[in-house]
Amino acid sequence: MGPLKGIKVLEFSGIGPGPYCGMLLADMGADVIRVSRVKQKGFHNKFDIHNRSKRSIVADLKNPDSIQELLKLIEKVDVVFEGYRPGVMEKLGLGPEECIKRNKALVYGRMTGWGQQGPMSHLAGHDINYISLTGALNAIGKKDTNPSIPLNLVGDYGGGGMMLAMGILAAVINSIKTGEGQIVDSAMIDGGLSLMSIFYSLKAMGHWSEERESNFLDGGSHFYNTYECSDKKYIAIGSIEPQFYSILLDKLELNAPEFDDQMNKENWDNLKEIIAEKIKTKPRSHWEQLFSGTDGCVTPILDLEEVQNHYHHLERDSFVKIDDFNQPAPAPRFSKDKLKIKYNSKEVGSDLDEICNEFQLDPRAFS
Repeated sequence: MGPLKGIKVLEFSGIGPGPYCGMLLADMGADVIRVSRVKQKGFHNKFDIHNRSKRSIVADLKNPDSIQELLKLIEKVDVVFEGYRPGVMEKLGLGPEECIKRNKALVYGRMTGWGQQGPMSHLAGHDINYISLTGALNAIGKKDTNPSIPLNLVGDYGGGGMMLAMGILAAVINSIKTGEGQIVDSAMIDGGLSLMSIFYSLKAMGHWSEERESNFLDGGSHFYNTYECSDKKYIAIGSIEPQFYSILLDKLELNAPEFDDQMNKENWDNLKEIIAEKIKTKPRSHWEQLFSGTDGCVTPILDLEEVQNHYHHLERDSFVKIDDFNQPAPAPRFSKDKLKIKYNSKEVGSDLDEICNEFQLDPRAFS
């Protein structure tokens, strides 16, 4: 069931990046027990993908008896993580100091937007706010428009949930080696900055301009861009390396001498217009077929429905259908451990009796 089989994780219910972190750990085989509030008991939505393969209990976090039983449970797990504002868990009596005192090998993960310390640490915010202070938001979009919003992938999911999962795994390895646990402070603003590392590097080298759409990776170039086809659908071109760029020019029958000087920024706007006019003469399917099987780095831009039926995903079993919910399969893949989704999201609180029996807890304290 995955390389994390045997690792027990207690997740305090949240939204977005926190549950996503728990999903990643559950996908890799960890036994993830999600704690939700009593008022959520009975709620069920099988399409709640972040809570797949998790067991579910409820607790009244304002009830001292519930807190004491949760502490007993924490004594027997490997990881606890939460996504509340700084200080909330301490007020509940479930802060890292108290938990690690009871379980010295415990890994205690904390997910926030601004971090546990700092002048903004207690303020509210969302992905768009966190990445606005990393340079990421300012760098994305057309030069003559507002910055484009990259969904909430950079702050919430990449810089937050995925970074927390990586930190937890590193701390678990250290705990296994030393017998000592520690706190993992995953701030989305820190994770967003980490994801921007290469662009700070390029800027320091003099290879990155602050103006949007003036660099080869931000839509400024003709060879790394998106283009509209005659059927109002789009293709993506990423022909960066000279050998791939040569295939692009050959397939598009572009022979103008200006195309030979690939990295001359002064030509980029003009070359983009030429390619755009060319691409718009045919439907997306034409270009997909023309570049199929080549290293031209040209691919169709698919919507969510089309993605599920693409031949590459079908061949790789990139989606798994469970109870009529077709969903992305666990990633990454391992040579020895085959990852498996145990089940879709369960009804909130459905495993309370089982968990109480397994960990010798008093079920009356959770009602």
